Amino acid sequence: MTTERLDADTAGIVRAAHLLGQGRLVAFGTETVYGLGADATDARAVAAVFEAKHRPGFNPLIAHFTDAEAAFAEAEPSNLARRLADVFWPGALTMVLPRRASSTVCALACAGLPTLAVRVPGGETVREMLRMVGRPVAAPSANPSGGVSPSTADHVMAGLGGRIDAILDCGPCGVGLESTVLDLAGDTPTLLRPGGISVEAIELVIGPVRRLAPAGLPASPGMLASHYAPSLPVRLDAAGAGHMEALLAFGPLPGTTRQQTLVWNLSPGGDLHEAAARLFSGLRHLDDEGRRRGLTGIAAMSIPSDGLGLAIRDRLQRAAAPRPRHLRHATG
Repeated sequence: MTTERLDADTAGIVRAAHLLGQGRLVAFGTETVYGLGADATDARAVAAVFEAKHRPGFNPLIAHFTDAEAAFAEAEPSNLARRLADVFWPGALTMVLPRRASSTVCALACAGLPTLAVRVPGGETVREMLRMVGRPVAAPSANPSGGVSPSTADHVMAGLGGRIDAILDCGPCGVGLESTVLDLAGDTPTLLRPGGISVEAIELVIGPVRRLAPAGLPASPGMLASHYAPSLPVRLDAAGAGHMEALLAFGPLPGTTRQQTLVWNLSPGGDLHEAAARLFSGLRHLDDEGRRRGLTGIAAMSIPSDGLGLAIRDRLQRAAAPRPRHLRHATG
């Protein structure tokens, strides 16, 4: 793949927006760092982000919007969130809020969580691109997973050149540090990641903020091994569905599959990209429909561990992990 390098002029912005609208991957500069963008409503495009970054797990991605109104159409704002948006957006603040039932952001971008991380980035170039796209754009940092976050287009090209479709060269990032991530989905505002806006500045607007959890405790719901797992227990590396089990399939169905078995095939052709895009919707469907039918578990067929398979296996292992008693009957 040849990675296009686009100038931050009208033609370049139009081209970047067109590629994103076609489900392609485009890196772009914000005031914090360069992000690797994909249409957040397109699960296959989002799966390509994880693939390009060699990301080992499906962590929630930040959805970027052109303004607060667009962001709050997808996530439910509290009064605190609105006050913060008035002060810090556009800017280096990401807020984690309850995801609206009507949200168009795909489940893969949210890692299957009932929350959505939203931000209105600084920089007129990127907001003009977002306006042209007309949809939420999911964008983690534009570097291979575990690498140093990029603050120039050259950094992106060095790390992801040949693996993404284009880079919109917005110049050096002014902040050069990721956005601050603040969880406002619970009762107490909680700092999940320090970043470009200080927690002291945030507290001047909304009052006390709980700092990162102490060592050994999860800093966010998604870090719990089994949180938001299906309520039905998951059996890994299954050859097929047992009695009273639904089947999460991958590739050709086992010859023992009964006609009445509840099945969600992640990819009949064994395509890991397609499987990643269908993972969270499949788990939710089998859990909801399986409970409706009175089934007692979900059998998950084996997934290869290469490429995106590693991330799929990571999420399935979390889904199958033993759950604390108070979470065993959660519906996610």
